[in-house]
This record gives sequence, C-alpha cells and structure tokens, in this order.
Amino acid sequence: MAAARVRSGGRPTLEEVAARAGVGRGTASRVINGSPRVSAQTREAVEAAVAELGYVPNRAARALAGNRTDAIALVVPESETRFFAEPYFSDIVRGVGAALADTEMQLLLTLAGNDRERRRLAQYLTAHRVDGVLLVSVHADDPLPDLLEQLGMPAVISGRRHAAETLPSVDSDNFEGARAAVDHFISRGRRSIATITGRLDVYGAQRRLDGYRKALAAAGHDPDERLIAPADFSEEGGAQAMRELLERRPDVDAVFAASDVMAAGARQVLRESGRRIPDDVALIGFDDSAVARHMDPPLTSVRQPIEEMGRTMARVLLQEIASRSSGAAPEERPRIVLPTELVVRESS
Repeated sequence: MAAARVRSGGRPTLEEVAARAGVGRGTASRVINGSPRVSAQTREAVEAAVAELGYVPNRAARALAGNRTDAIALVVPESETRFFAEPYFSDIVRGVGAALADTEMQLLLTLAGNDRERRRLAQYLTAHRVDGVLLVSVHADDPLPDLLEQLGMPAVISGRRHAAETLPSVDSDNFEGARAAVDHFISRGRRSIATITGRLDVYGAQRRLDGYRKALAAAGHDPDERLIAPADFSEEGGAQAMRELLERRPDVDAVFAASDVMAAGARQVLRESGRRIPDDVALIGFDDSAVARHMDPPLTSVRQPIEEMGRTMARVLLQEIASRSSGAAPEERPRIVLPTELVVRESS
C-alpha cells in the first residue's frame, strides 16, 4: 500500500485502484462514477480498493472525461423586478439548494426576462456548459423548453406549459386549490365571487381559473365574465384588476386572487373604496407566503408546498442526469403534482 502511494507521488491514481481491484481502468471508472453496468462483485472489489488506498476522485478530470460540468442552471424567464418581488421564487431557490446541498453540483441562477437575455442563455446552453436545467414560471410561447429537447439537455419544468407537456414536470394542484378557495366562500354565504387571475399564458394560472369556474358551477352559480379580471401576478396588477371589478360589479362580496401579492394589491384598493375585509368583501390569495401572514387582516390563502416543489424538481433532474450518464434506457418522464391546502385566516 505504501509503495503504491510513493509511486503516485503520495496520491493514489485510478490505475492503482484498478490494479488493486484486479479490473481494468474503465471498469474502475464506471464503479466510481456510479454506473449500474458492473456486477456486484466487481463493485465491492473496486470500493474496497478505493477505501484501502484512500483514493479521492479528481472532480475536474472526472467531469471532463464524462463530458460533465457538475453544474445545473435554475432558469427563471422573468424580470429581475418580479423575481425579487415574489416570495415564490425565493422559496423555489431554497428548496433546490437544500436538495443539492449534499451533492457536488453547483447551482447557477439565471434570469431571462427579455429577448437579449434569452438569446444569451440559448448560446450558453447550446455550448453544454451545464448538465441540466430547472425551468420555473414558463409561459406557453416560451421557446426554451423546445430548445432543451433539441439539445438533449436533461430538464425539469415547474408548472407545465400545457396539458400535453413533454418535459418532466413538478407542480402543485392549482385546480383543487382554487376550487377549495371558492368552496370556502360559498360555505360562508358569499354570492358575488370574483377572481383576479394571473397571466393566462401560464398553465398554472389557467388551472386556477378552471378551478374557480368549476366550484361556481357545482354550486349552481351562473357564470359572469364581469367577475373575472386578468392580471400579471404583481401587486399593481392586482390593484388594477380590483378597480376594474368594482367598476363592473360594485356588489362583489368575495375575491379569489391567484397570488398573495395580487391579493395585497386588491386589499389596498378595497380599503380605498371604503370596503371592509371581510365584512363587506372576503379575500383569499394563493401561495400562503409571508405576505399572507403579515397582511392586516391576515390573509386566507391556498398553501402550495413551494420549497418541496424545488426539492422535488432538483431530485428528478439529478435522476435524469444520472440515467443519461449511465446510458440507461429512458423511463417515462415523471409528471408530479403536489397537494395544496387552504389555510383559513381572518380575511375570509
């Protein structure tokens, strides 16, 4: 053992591990890199040699040899302003970071909120400078998912683009969350129930609107498009939508906003108009973020497990990367939907 260390200048080499285990260099490399294409007996022999010699893989050389970068990109196709204004994104980042904490993967955060940033990102990804991509808040017309598929880049999307999404995806149950919010209003005797939607080129926003409509229909409420006001998930967007709702239907007595941030904008307009919450107008948001807990009155909100979504996305992506690196046959791409929960507070 000592002689082996002297021959390699004090640091055991992969060749020495292979010789100690009685296998070829390529076989030893496959074991160290986690390939399933070795026998259990061979794996045990190589692992024993690694332990005896104190071998530590050269991370840079291993990545180069395997065409790996040991980095993944978290891509948010939104502006910097919206990224820092929405608690949703920081919770996703926290969850992804937690899942990668015990790995060697580096996380690169990339905002791509305009055409110039998207072009630069496309060039970066085309050069295969990361091993995989996590996509958050993708709009229906975003070309990035298709580019990733063309490149053969492992990717996981948070929230599908549409019902027939082809990429692995992780999402919360937007439909049931919205339906639970409206059912709660109905159980409290509210009659003129409005909604402030997010951008409807986001599939999750569409599903929240679908859940709103389904709950009203199930309760026998006639549909009224005047009670639906689209917005953009921002506080100002929520405020503007609330102004429009009050102009069209001054008798509105409940509002389901598709995000807590938009609910905060709606609350401000309701107060300016002299409406009391919840006496005159009940209010529910979506996300159950810190915004909901700190509002006055505290906001009833649909809780989605955002950090868990980030952790799950990262785990699925790591599995995709490992599967492709090992040459394993492709499995069915996962489409994971995590449950939501209505958290009732004083606003409703």
